[in-house]
Amino acid sequence: MDALKQGADTLFILLGGIMVLAMHAGFAFLEVGTVRKKNQVNALIKILVDFSVSTVVYFLVGYGVAYGTSFFVGAETLAQKNGYELVKFFFLLTFAAAIPAIISGGIAERAKFWPQLIATALIVGFVYPFFEGIVWNAHFGFQDWIEATTGAAFHDFAGSVVVHAVGGWIALPAVVLLGARSNRYRKDGAVSAHPPSNIPFLALGAWILCVGWFGFNVMSAQTLENISGLVAVNSLMAMVGGTLAALVLGKNDPGFVHNGPLAGLVAVCAGSDLMHPVGALAVGAMAGGLFVVMFTLTQNRWKIDDVLGVWPLHGICGAWGGIAAGIFGQQSLGGMGGVSFAAQLIGTVAGVTWAVIGGAVVYGVLKAVMGIRLSQEEEYEGADLTIHRISATPDREVSW
Repeated sequence: MDALKQGADTLFILLGGIMVLAMHAGFAFLEVGTVRKKNQVNALIKILVDFSVSTVVYFLVGYGVAYGTSFFVGAETLAQKNGYELVKFFFLLTFAAAIPAIISGGIAERAKFWPQLIATALIVGFVYPFFEGIVWNAHFGFQDWIEATTGAAFHDFAGSVVVHAVGGWIALPAVVLLGARSNRYRKDGAVSAHPPSNIPFLALGAWILCVGWFGFNVMSAQTLENISGLVAVNSLMAMVGGTLAALVLGKNDPGFVHNGPLAGLVAVCAGSDLMHPVGALAVGAMAGGLFVVMFTLTQNRWKIDDVLGVWPLHGICGAWGGIAAGIFGQQSLGGMGGVSFAAQLIGTVAGVTWAVIGGAVVYGVLKAVMGIRLSQEEEYEGADLTIHRISATPDREVSW
């Protein structure tokens, strides 16, 4: 029976890893559908290569930083318990690799290729797993201190803060340090619109992410005996809540409609195992509305050229999700209880602070040492031809 349980747990978390791996195709097509045609190849290549770099670095360094585990032992040792620890690494790697995938959407269309890969290595090797270990492996006594202070530990079941808020708030200093795309904001105060290049690709990316998210959330149980149908239904309710709110506030704009469900899913991750489905619907709806409002402010009033709106989507909605778990997880609102609003606020602020510092240091140093932005001519030509020497629809424009 023990062998059967070990095998079932290994298969369970493997399937979760595969579903979250598929989400990276969603990140890719969401970016492809949003950026201009001259940058579509670059978007596809960035996501795949970022994932590859993330895998190597997380295997060699990051997983050890977070969990103190080293894979530099014999294969016979690694295969124990059906190789569960290895498959757990695969599952958690897909979370870690989501960080550069999130950042990629914010810095699209004007970021240099190789400096971004260096940033990926630094972020996945240290910045992200350092905070991951604090929250999910109780490093440095931070969780113990929060529990002693507030009566409950910081709760983030599937990464509203650990993954999404951290990724979105790392992206913010990267976007600011890069600066806006050329001619995006003109001297006369006008804003030059860059509408999505391909709505079907954008929609495809959103749908792939939505489907994979049920692996992201439900399989965060990590063992079969801990699986919860409540997590699945709460994820569903938050997804549709975000969609409907974005539909109404976004005035039927397809970009908002397809990012609305993602905002809801980002927000519900932290408390998806605690909330009542009605609470999850409310959290998702608030996140969908929050995304529309903050994306509009970011792009038009504050003139922060975050191409895919990753700071509002992941950073703001992720932080909202961390705090919302402390509200809608309470028994008085139909939740499971065992969570503290103060603990959620402290943990969320800590994650945001660490992410901003980490992003500013990594991208600030890279900007000073080697530069992180394409030249004006390269940006005008497009990242596809400049970096990869081929466009998404090559004809005679191939450059050698």
